[in-house]
Amino acid sequence: MKEMICIICPRGCRLKVAEDGTITGNQCLRGIRYAQDELTHPMRNLTTTVRLKSARLRRLPVSTSQDIPKEKMFEVMRLLDEVEVQAPVVLRQVIVANILDLGVDIIATRSVSE
Repeated sequence: MKEMICIICPRGCRLKVAEDGTITGNQCLRGIRYAQDELTHPMRNLTTTVRLKSARLRRLPVSTSQDIPKEKMFEVMRLLDEVEVQAPVVLRQVIVANILDLGVDIIATRSVSE
């Protein structure tokens, strides 16, 4: 039996997945979908920072526009380690388009004027 904690909502249900694929412990249907996805193809949203050329700040907070495969997280992080952005930057500005050909953009999660 595999156990996991659902992270879809604040309840944090303790899910149990039996050998036959039966999922228990969920308090809503989203827990079942989460467990199925987590077992077959786990996805995550990545939130991090990139270097910023600015008088005020040194780092710009960024995030993926959609979830990415969990196994690609470190590869994306290595690429973002090489990125440097020049201020000004506006909220939701695309910093890196279509990273790793995943169809996902890296976007700014903050505006920086200079």
